[in-house]
Amino acid sequence: MSIFKKASRTLIRSKLSYLPYSQSAASFCSRPRQNSKEGSTIDLNEYPSDNIRNFSIIAHVDHGKSTLADRLLELTGTIRKGHGQPQYLDKLQVERERGITVKAQTATMFHRHKFLGSDTYFLLNLIDTPGHVDFSYEVSRSLAACQGALLVVDAAQGVQAQTVANFYLAFESNLAIIPVINKIDQPTADPDRVKAQLKSMFDLDPSDALLTSAKTGQGLEKVLPAVIERIPPPPGKNTSPLRMLLLDSYYDEYKGVICHVAIVDGALHKGDKICSAVTGQSYEVNDVGIMHPDIVPTGILLTGQVGYMVSGMRSTKEARIGDTLHHTRTVIQPLPGFKPAKHMVFSGLYPADGSDFEALNHAIERLTCNDASVSVTKESSTALGLGFRCGFLGLLHMDVFHQRLEQEHGAHVISTVPTVPYIFEYSDGSKLQVQNPAALPSNPKDRLVACWEPTVIATIIIPSEYVGSVITLCAERRGEQLEYSFIDSQRAFMKYRMPLREIVVDFYNELKSITSGYASFDYEDSQYQAADLVKLDILLNGQPVDAMATIVHKSKAPRVGRELVEKLKKFIDRQMFEIIIQAAIGSKVIARETLSAMRKNVLAKCYGGDITRKKKLLEKQKEGKKRMKRVGSVDIPQEAFHELLKVS
Repeated sequence: MSIFKKASRTLIRSKLSYLPYSQSAASFCSRPRQNSKEGSTIDLNEYPSDNIRNFSIIAHVDHGKSTLADRLLELTGTIRKGHGQPQYLDKLQVERERGITVKAQTATMFHRHKFLGSDTYFLLNLIDTPGHVDFSYEVSRSLAACQGALLVVDAAQGVQAQTVANFYLAFESNLAIIPVINKIDQPTADPDRVKAQLKSMFDLDPSDALLTSAKTGQGLEKVLPAVIERIPPPPGKNTSPLRMLLLDSYYDEYKGVICHVAIVDGALHKGDKICSAVTGQSYEVNDVGIMHPDIVPTGILLTGQVGYMVSGMRSTKEARIGDTLHHTRTVIQPLPGFKPAKHMVFSGLYPADGSDFEALNHAIERLTCNDASVSVTKESSTALGLGFRCGFLGLLHMDVFHQRLEQEHGAHVISTVPTVPYIFEYSDGSKLQVQNPAALPSNPKDRLVACWEPTVIATIIIPSEYVGSVITLCAERRGEQLEYSFIDSQRAFMKYRMPLREIVVDFYNELKSITSGYASFDYEDSQYQAADLVKLDILLNGQPVDAMATIVHKSKAPRVGRELVEKLKKFIDRQMFEIIIQAAIGSKVIARETLSAMRKNVLAKCYGGDITRKKKLLEKQKEGKKRMKRVGSVDIPQEAFHELLKVS
């Protein structure tokens, strides 16, 4: 036997040894055949739309979505078992550090399955989605490219708040839902109780639930057959003109903007001329392919397939998420797209060094290409200079955005206290929507008639023994109870209408603390309600610091004012002059702290003599301090802004 034949046998053996869960050599051959013209390109013509399944994995935080996605990628041979990187589709550094999914990621898999009496190759597009409430916009965009969803529920934790929210997102999108009860290997797992919860809350047939353990591989062999048999193929038409939905985009230094697209009708080929339905701009397709799981060029995408496209877009503003792309010189009906993201929290972003404004502008532009749910407008502050007012879906979303700016783009930023959008009505009939508290006049010319603040419908699921303490917490946060029931003998389901201002900062942390970490929490936006609101200004030596202004409920203003000035006193460095820190509503000061001046002992050289000499030196020092106070400036460190985030 020649050395080449021996080497090829060894290579096949080594490939087979990587396959998980005792797959046979036949299943290794289920990998797609290569196109003879392009050795590295997969031939997608072999997969008509009837052989395509697009599905998403949705669940509450930490119920095992990403681990299940890993196992499915291994089962289909898309990645090797023991690839050394758990949560393979969590590619961002912030995702790996925090152990959460932030961005929805797509992967194409190929699987052979006996369907309708014959062995058939199927193309499966898997989308792994985030579980945290702040990233529900990512989930809704992912579901637009799918015909079905795996609803993953922890066998020990059971149905939780985000499980409820994600189920209704999928239900409203008319997706086929396959319940998957995960982590059945845990000692505290109780699949029967979870099945009863799925039946009582969602009316899902308990017999349809798949019992799995993504960690050990138990029951996973039933998942892909269920996807193929229960989820319908994409409904598009091959013969219709091209229509594709722009799902996501990110910026590559070498290729420009890379777009993730779903082909709804027709086909996309490399070299095609395409046009945007929103901007009207035309492009030439330079590269097209699938994520398998990384970029694999195929030269073509057919009806129902999900992949990537490079078209020479150089500006991130050209890639509009939810846009319909089509061939030039064709008339098409644009796709519905997505609902615009509703921003719940607004915060100012300023460069730590004023000269870095252009670099920060460049970094934010690149990052918003990959995170379309952030709104950005330019603003200026007398204290911090030029910066941006950004809208986020929640506090974790804001925190992750800041972290990505620092890690991926090396930007150093100062962020202001997060606020929510309010509406103020004056006696002349005018209404003012305020996203930045500094824009609200402290002493308006016209009398203030009414104020409105945004509210949310909060869903809380807790063990029944914590009901009393959670009701107390919600009452303190001005919550109004809407619903209270029991899922089963051990868990309570509660709905509250609450002011958004009361939950954006530390409500979730307090809820987790008083329930020993067992509570799950989700919210959706509701209407505005009337409230007694006031603007709270922070003054340093009589000068207002616009970046620290905030809007609070009148009943909480004295407490919040005291906490703010006490925290600032700890973090502002002492100067050669006295610093007076005040919290004021209009012209009325409600809290004050004084930071004493550092003073040199000017009497050290006086060993005796007349008292008038000493008085003369002290008076001279006093005059110098007054002059310093008039011209001196106070630097506010970044830590002070971070600490103010914790004051509600």
